[in-house]
Amino acid sequence: MSPVRRIPRPSSRQAALSVAVLIAANLPILRSWALHFGATEAELDAELAGDDLIENANLVATRGVTIDAPPEEVWRWVVQLGQGRGGFYSYDWLENVFGCDVRSADTIEERWQNLATGDAVHLHPRVALEVAEVVPERSLVLRSVQLPDQAPPPYHYTWAFVLRRARGGSTRLVVRERYTYSSGWSAAIAEPTCAVSFVMTEKMLRGIRARAERTV
Repeated sequence: MSPVRRIPRPSSRQAALSVAVLIAANLPILRSWALHFGATEAELDAELAGDDLIENANLVATRGVTIDAPPEEVWRWVVQLGQGRGGFYSYDWLENVFGCDVRSADTIEERWQNLATGDAVHLHPRVALEVAEVVPERSLVLRSVQLPDQAPPPYHYTWAFVLRRARGGSTRLVVRERYTYSSGWSAAIAEPTCAVSFVMTEKMLRGIRARAERTV
């Protein structure tokens, strides 16, 4: 009877290389999933508010969530987004590591319920987006602006929040980010930014949903 041959155990280096190859092979799938998290095929294909501000985007992320509350209730949480306002309903501790000074609200505050075109919505005490479009209970579109005495940003950016009434009085909240590159190295900044945005947006969508459903 011939001896049983054992399959040699891979070395740590071989195992690490195999894991790296596996991750690399799946990166396009993971990237696509992160860019389209929670969105339906119809939402991915739809033209949403703010799309016309950046017609030929180099990078687009569309994410969504169903909220068991009517659009008018969800809107009250969306419109008070911002640093120094209602926060972003995401990982405050992570944002504050970078000095954002964000505190996500758990209540509706009337002082934050009004936004107009041209208003600033801060991401950080020294970083703000401009309100490009606002249609109460339907859509809010923010866009990047070049601040005085600062170099042009590596990309132009829009951040849209679109609310659509769904079955049973619920709401589909769809969030779309659009980036267009202004330099050859823009992608090196935009891609990691969008990856971080996925983590924060997923938490934000859950945060808005929990708050809106709780207050219905």
